[in-house]
Amino acid sequence: MVQILRSLGDRSLQQLVDLERGLVNREVYVNPDIYQQELEQVFARAWLFVGHESLVPNPGDFFQSRMGEEAVILVRDHKSKLHVFLNTCRHRGMKVCRYDEGNARLFTCPFHGWSYDTDGRLVGVPHFKAAYREELDKSAFGLHEVAQLCNYYGSIWATWDPNAPSFPEYLGPYADGIRWCFQSLDGEDAGVELFRPVMRWRLPCNWKFPAFSFDGDTLHGVTTHRSINVAAIGPQGERKDGDRHPMRATFPQNRYEMSSRALGHGGHNSIYELPGVAEYVDTWQTEPPEVDEYHRQAREKKAKKYERQYLHGGGALVFPNVNIQEERILQWHPHRVGITESWRLFQVDKNAPKVVKDAQRRYMMRYAGPAGLTESDDMENWNYAHAASSGTIAARIPYNFQCGLGHEFTDERVPGMTLNFGIAEENQRSRLRRWLAFMEAGSWNDLYPVKKD
Repeated sequence: MVQILRSLGDRSLQQLVDLERGLVNREVYVNPDIYQQELEQVFARAWLFVGHESLVPNPGDFFQSRMGEEAVILVRDHKSKLHVFLNTCRHRGMKVCRYDEGNARLFTCPFHGWSYDTDGRLVGVPHFKAAYREELDKSAFGLHEVAQLCNYYGSIWATWDPNAPSFPEYLGPYADGIRWCFQSLDGEDAGVELFRPVMRWRLPCNWKFPAFSFDGDTLHGVTTHRSINVAAIGPQGERKDGDRHPMRATFPQNRYEMSSRALGHGGHNSIYELPGVAEYVDTWQTEPPEVDEYHRQAREKKAKKYERQYLHGGGALVFPNVNIQEERILQWHPHRVGITESWRLFQVDKNAPKVVKDAQRRYMMRYAGPAGLTESDDMENWNYAHAASSGTIAARIPYNFQCGLGHEFTDERVPGMTLNFGIAEENQRSRLRRWLAFMEAGSWNDLYPVKKD
């Protein structure tokens, strides 16, 4: 096993991640010491997706989320301000909230009864007069809050590091693309809500298997998902020979593996030859006609809004562990070196009629999640790959990330992006490059971008 040093000196990571040759040692995925270092170097520093404002619409509403291995509480206090707190009592560490979501006036620890207001203040301590003689400084023992929180068009992000740059700076050239993923179908900002409950399940693999592959591995589709396309799980049914994706009108574009090398974000994105959006094609053949009508009217409004704007780019994997798409949010939380807790959250227009929301829900249930036909294929690959990489001999053999190596290029229409042909592994190399930067950095002063004063 590789020894990982905690100093700023040689941690042996440069030898494990050789992106010049496109070779990555399997220890990066299976070594428990590396995994422990990730929790400190990556997840304690990076901006992480926590939830959405629609999960906590009212004062007192809370939603239990995660940041790395640790449980956090997203809560709207009684003055309607949003907070994210570590879900642990300041007395002996017990969870103060053991429900996935709900509404509360206080969070009371079931161990010794310390109670916290929804703004995090410690407001109740049993025997405060008799045992503590009123000497305990309650103001110093409130719930531990994140260093920075950002409500980005309804999506909630947080970081434990006060020296991290702002979230829009963290997104860099993907700021617009992530914004669009939280628009309603007609292009209204912050126009969506999330379906409830959140899908949660665990996978027997390292978190990087799904996180660094998703939206960066087009090459697997033909082999892995062949049977799904034949099954015609898309909303059009068997029309046009069926598919797992909705039907779309032809629109002049070139599709690439596109990523920010400096930031690690990336996706299957397009550069368009025309401004605006494509015309709508009726595709909800398995649903009532009102569904197509709603989508058609929304598309007409969006086309008018963006008739002069080129919508290059789109959704992406936001480093380190969440993929933001227009219809779903895929997040992979590290749980152990060989266990990942996978979450799925799904956007839908918040002002859409029930028939439209129900149609979208049914489609996503067929497509995604632990019982969805698409992701069940993916899980088979990741699970077996981790097990087959963990042996003494197997761990000595590097992974090959050479597809498209040396053929990357840039385009002035998408500044800050690195492009490669559609089935290259450019995005995966960008994520590994960013991972290496985080793992070797002493602080955010050693990373890009540095926080502006």
